[in-house]
Amino acid sequence: MLKRVFVAPDPGRTRLRFATRAVLGIALAVVVCGLAGHSLQGVVTGGLAALLALFTVTDATVRGQAVTTALLPAVGLPVLAAAAELHDHPVARDLTFLAVVGLGVYARRWGPRGHSLGVFAFMTYFVAQFLHATTDRLPELFASVLLSVLSAAAVRFGLWCYERRLPPAPVPAPPGGTGLARVTTRQAVQATAGAGFALVVGQLVSGQRWYWAVGATWWIFVNTTSRGETLVRGFRRVLGTVLGIGLGLLVAVPAQGAALPTAVLAAVCVFGIFYTAAVSYTWMMLCVTVLAGTLYGLLGVLTPGLLALRLAETAVGALGAALAVLLVLPVTTHAVTDAWIQRALRCVHACTAEAAARLAGDESADPAPRVAELEQLLARVRLSVAPLVHPLNPALGRKRRARRVLALLDDCAREIRGLVAVAADPVASHDARLAAACWRVESAVEALTGGGAVPAREAGREPAVEPALAHLHGLERALAELAVPLRAGSGSPLVGA
Repeated sequence: MLKRVFVAPDPGRTRLRFATRAVLGIALAVVVCGLAGHSLQGVVTGGLAALLALFTVTDATVRGQAVTTALLPAVGLPVLAAAAELHDHPVARDLTFLAVVGLGVYARRWGPRGHSLGVFAFMTYFVAQFLHATTDRLPELFASVLLSVLSAAAVRFGLWCYERRLPPAPVPAPPGGTGLARVTTRQAVQATAGAGFALVVGQLVSGQRWYWAVGATWWIFVNTTSRGETLVRGFRRVLGTVLGIGLGLLVAVPAQGAALPTAVLAAVCVFGIFYTAAVSYTWMMLCVTVLAGTLYGLLGVLTPGLLALRLAETAVGALGAALAVLLVLPVTTHAVTDAWIQRALRCVHACTAEAAARLAGDESADPAPRVAELEQLLARVRLSVAPLVHPLNPALGRKRRARRVLALLDDCAREIRGLVAVAADPVASHDARLAAACWRVESAVEALTGGGAVPAREAGREPAVEPALAHLHGLERALAELAVPLRAGSGSPLVGA
């Protein structure tokens, strides 16, 4: 795990800048709320609002990110008001919480903006339970949210908007479908059912901290699609919580809310959350757990017993999520993996066609955006295949096939990147054999996505000297070999997954 986090590639220092900017934005929000004379509860609310504004907004363009950030209070403030109004009405409060869960997950059908607004709405309701918010404190809490979102936006879009120098990041569209055939709709039903279980059992475990169980269920469903992804994420959440509690006993409990140690520890945790999120959910949850401990230390209620209760509630939430994905409208790992692999292969096809057109002299052809899209699709493939390659997966045959598929898709991506680099060279030559090689690559992709026979590479073909042709031959080899694990068993990718 250490190697995965601290040795993981960070092209352009993106994760480092992302995490550092988060610390600056949240620190500014906390300082602004403090200077405005807000109470400790108001400052905590503001800090969490800034964290969410910097963490959850992932639109492809800077303009889109700014619009989504501006919309966060429009969603969060009404939810906060509802939570405060229902504070003394447990049944209505709980039913409203479940409605927020369901609508928040359903909103993912509208892409990154819907996802961001759904997360912000849920977390606003969650924070109201965390702070026991009542209507008499709403003016201060409203002001804290507004000031903090503005502070986060000032840092993100004014002080340090490094995204302006980067090409827009392609965001793969969510899987389509209608009604219950749409994955986001099924997940909304699953998340609501799982949260309902967590809410009831969580209240039996603790009448005061029950919302931790609901929060665990919610976050397990974030960025997952299939039941395999959800189960693995639940395992990692529990593991991260266990590790975080152990670390919290060593550093957060002894601090006991002292201002300077708590501020330093909170800053380190925020940095860790943002820096590790893209590479290790376990490490991110460790940082979240320690951060939660520091906040409870500030509120003067942190004890080893409270940390143990957090573990129990997290386990309840993970169980709720597991039961929901197994019993309520399950979305199989096989179906999701198949869909993402098909989309990645079609992107390989498009990349090849664009690069070939550019090499043929078409200046309007630009394969670079397709390469960025392919990287995003391969990230989704890795996420969907993660349950199959997990160390605890007992199906060794499927694990081997899954690893082989990932390795060959990475080979495809490497050859595509090389081909695009050659195509971008203004003095690149056009070999007459390129058209035939491109046709073979496109035929192989069409066969893999359409169920036909993959054309075999010609035996004894001489090594290609021209770089573009060499990369196309590499693609041919990878696609031909990819047909074996994808067609294993009954003809479906990673059959039975």
